[in-house]
Parts: sequence; structure tokens; C-alpha cells
Amino acid sequence: MTTTVVMTSHERSAAQAYLRLLNTVRAALDAPAGRPGSPVALEGVIAEADEALARAGLAGNEAALFALVGGLTGGAPAPGRPRR
Repeated sequence: MTTTVVMTSHERSAAQAYLRLLNTVRAALDAPAGRPGSPVALEGVIAEADEALARAGLAGNEAALFALVGGLTGGAPAPGRPRR
């Protein structure tokens, strides 16, 4: 049985901001060593995600956030690649 998640616009924005943050962090971790600017590039997406979570009332409620993200992606967020 598939469950459809109905989101408010703030909840959708928070879930999308989380996915952007997740993708940006993955890209930064996959970047060649010594690439300048990686930590600075994360500041904006972290702030965006924090603000979106607060607007949606999801700050500190990871279970609800992950349920919303799963609604956008058709499941739980994809796990990262294992470290070598």
C-alpha cells in the first residue's frame, strides 16, 4: 500500500531545502582535496535549510522531515556512498 504525503508549501520548501543541502554536502565531500571554497559554499544551503525548517515548524523534528522527504523522493533519502 502506498501512502501519499500531502504537504503545505512550507513543508515542501523545507524538504526541498534539505535535499539541496544533502546534494551540496555530497558534492563537497566528493570534491578533489584542497579545492578552495567548499566550506564557504555550504554556508548558504545550511542557512536556507535551517530557515525553511523553522518556517515549517520542523526544526528538531527529523522524523517528520524525513517522512516529507520520502514523499518527495518516493522513499527515504538515498544513503551516501560508504567511505573508503
